[in-house]
Amino acid sequence: MTLETLATPPSADFALLDSGDGRKWERCGPYRFIRPEPQALWRPRHADWPADGSFTGGADEEGGGRWTLASSLPPRWPIEQAGVRLWASPTPFRHLAFFPDMAPHWAALAAIAGPGQRVLNLFGYTGVATLVAARAGAEVVHVDASRKAVTAARANAGLSGLEGAPIRWIVEDARAFVAREVRRGRRYQAILLDPPKYGRGPDGEVWELARDLPALVHGCAALLAGDARLLVLTTYAVRLSALALGALVAEATGGRAGLVQAGEMALLEEGPPESARVLPTAIFARWQAGAPRA
Repeated sequence: MTLETLATPPSADFALLDSGDGRKWERCGPYRFIRPEPQALWRPRHADWPADGSFTGGADEEGGGRWTLASSLPPRWPIEQAGVRLWASPTPFRHLAFFPDMAPHWAALAAIAGPGQRVLNLFGYTGVATLVAARAGAEVVHVDASRKAVTAARANAGLSGLEGAPIRWIVEDARAFVAREVRRGRRYQAILLDPPKYGRGPDGEVWELARDLPALVHGCAALLAGDARLLVLTTYAVRLSALALGALVAEATGGRAGLVQAGEMALLEEGPPESARVLPTAIFARWQAGAPRA
């Protein structure tokens, strides 16, 4: 297993402009936002952060708080990420309806996805990974427990001109879906999962990351086809260690030749490369087919 830092640089439709004092200043499309970021322990570079929206966190780190938005800000606006288009918008959970630091995993998926391949996107949210795979010609199964998230993902498919792509949209608890696929003998060439720390399924099923993740990852490993090339696990529950995620993925894929990477995901601040800071955001573990492990 190797340890890596996957830092996403600024792009045309998203940039980390500055960070510090427990906050971050970002550009999303033509608009600018300020959001809480506990890991920004340093001082900001800029004294003034003009913004079209700012989020004030509540006592609950997992989602409490509220937005203050400019009257000129539309409810949503189109942006492009990884070659697909999607609707960005401020959500009640402080996000902007996508996670830009997932870009390295979207690139890894785009590099291996193609016609005749099946991709499973669990906890698929608004579907950027789903659309990246579908755009490459793969058959995709998109699973999320939130009907609202799946509706948003389907709207993004329409915006990207992928309404007719071979995508199955499924509102279901991820554990129940994976268990059923294992029983049916289904197989996939690539699987991505981005589980939350806590959550509920559409029928009230309770998800707890530390309790439920090991069995789900082993279930996903059982769904990998003989010619599978990718398994990606990400989580924003920063109290876990990337080493722990890596060990879990290595155990689950232990019979397969390939490389397990684990580490931190991050955003690279806009500015000269020699002075740009790296803001950690999440951790990951990723198995990729290739040379046998040492």
